[in-house]
Amino acid sequence: MVKIRLRRMGTKKRPFYRIIISDSRCPRDGRFIEQVGIYQPIMDENNQIFFDREKVKKWFLQGAKPTHVVKKLLNKKGFRFDRILLEEK
Repeated sequence: MVKIRLRRMGTKKRPFYRIIISDSRCPRDGRFIEQVGIYQPIMDENNQIFFDREKVKKWFLQGAKPTHVVKKLLNKKGFRFDRILLEEK
């Protein structure tokens, strides 16, 4: 199964995360298929999340399941997974 999840990067006490597409059997910081965005929790509220809407939409429609945290982060930026399904039908 393919997942949309976070991959931890950065140094000790200065983390940032990449939003990636990966096989659910791979470890968190292991091999991945594609990077679709970045989440920087240390930055101010407006500039924390950057992602490519088209890539996320493409992978979601192909069956990739977002983790709970990724879904919450992308919903905060206005990307609604439930609306994408309604648009396609």
